[in-house]
Amino acid sequence: MLDLVKRRGHALGLLAAGLLLVACGSSPVDRLARPPNLYATGQNYQADRVPAALRSVSPRVLYVTDRSQRLNGDGTVSYLAERSDSMAFGAAEVQFQGVADWSELVRMTHADTGARPPRLNVTSYKDEIRFSKTPLPPERRFGRVVTEAGAERDYALFAQQFRRAMGEEVRRAGTGRVLLFVHGVNNGFDDALTSLTNIWHYSGRRSIPMTFSWPAGSAGVFKYFKDREAGDFSVFHLKELLDLLASVPEIEDIDIVAHSRGTDVATAALRELVIRERGRGKRPKVTLKTGTLILAAPDLDVGIVRQRLISERFFSAFEQVNVYVNPDDRALALSSWLTQEARFGQLDASHFAPGELAALKKVGLVHFIRVEGAGGLGHAYFRDNPGAMSDIALALRTRAFPGGTLRPLKLDHDNFWTLKPNYPLDQLPDLDPGRAFDPVRDLAFVPAFDGGER
Repeated sequence: MLDLVKRRGHALGLLAAGLLLVACGSSPVDRLARPPNLYATGQNYQADRVPAALRSVSPRVLYVTDRSQRLNGDGTVSYLAERSDSMAFGAAEVQFQGVADWSELVRMTHADTGARPPRLNVTSYKDEIRFSKTPLPPERRFGRVVTEAGAERDYALFAQQFRRAMGEEVRRAGTGRVLLFVHGVNNGFDDALTSLTNIWHYSGRRSIPMTFSWPAGSAGVFKYFKDREAGDFSVFHLKELLDLLASVPEIEDIDIVAHSRGTDVATAALRELVIRERGRGKRPKVTLKTGTLILAAPDLDVGIVRQRLISERFFSAFEQVNVYVNPDDRALALSSWLTQEARFGQLDASHFAPGELAALKKVGLVHFIRVEGAGGLGHAYFRDNPGAMSDIALALRTRAFPGGTLRPLKLDHDNFWTLKPNYPLDQLPDLDPGRAFDPVRDLAFVPAFDGGER
């Protein structure tokens, strides 16, 4: 009997280890992904719309992290898969290796050049602010438990420094929109920066790129579970970051892209903030400055999402929410086996009560997008799949909902939008097959749509 228990435990450990090998990627994250279908020909990237300060082959990418640090022998610092009680805010440089200048990078961004995508290398990063350790010490004052006065002053000083630094970044970049990326398990610090650079570059560089890097990438047989716990630990720090960003006067909107288990970190933090703002009589869309929320391959319990997000009208606090799912996602299949619960990133209509999807469609703010032909292990399509990356880019660039000329997805009988491998090339009904696709001509770009809760 004991041997049987040991064998089962060993098998579970191997399975957990296998899950981590595939959980957040099927292709190298240190290389620019294949160009999206959106950039099929030479002028589609709209490089002239990129702010001048962001036209670089070594862009500045911001980060906030609650990973612990290690001091290396050469004096540099490495971020680890261990927790820190304090957040660090800083800036990294991510280099498109072997690319001479901006013009060459724009050319390589288009599929018709046949160029091999360059490697992405994090050449440097430096902390600019190290926040106070949390929790801040409390004291009892006039019958109330409050933060100790000295600790409160120190934190306010760090917050002021952050607001000043972000205000300067907005002025430097020429945009008040922030693109925040939250990675999944088995991702190192550099992985988060290069994945974000992929999304930001292909979505047109219309925003300030920032990643929230939580202490994922643990070692050991049960590393998946350790990463999950680290994600729970980091919810509080992500709430801090979102509050800080919203308090920067120069910031207008915050778009959020979360992948895999990072969707749990992001939605848990956002849910608590949305509940708090509603309790204050505020409108979360306004006070939190939330824009588009993208949940890619979400490693979330379907039942919990229905109870804690859909039932609480969580989605109405955003301009729109796009949930990308793949029923053939093998990483989430393993996660589902381990947890014995269906995962949100493998959704199908059977996971909802009768009429529930139709009711959500009437609200119009949450869109379930089924990715067909995702490729690889079916989990990293948000970065690797040219069709999925095209729709993410269009969602972030145009602010449009699916189903129109801006994002020509097709709605199926289950109220899921269908994204085919050649999207959007194969979903433009009036496009001449012999004519090169040009989004400037074939998709009508419009100013940002401002939906959501008001």
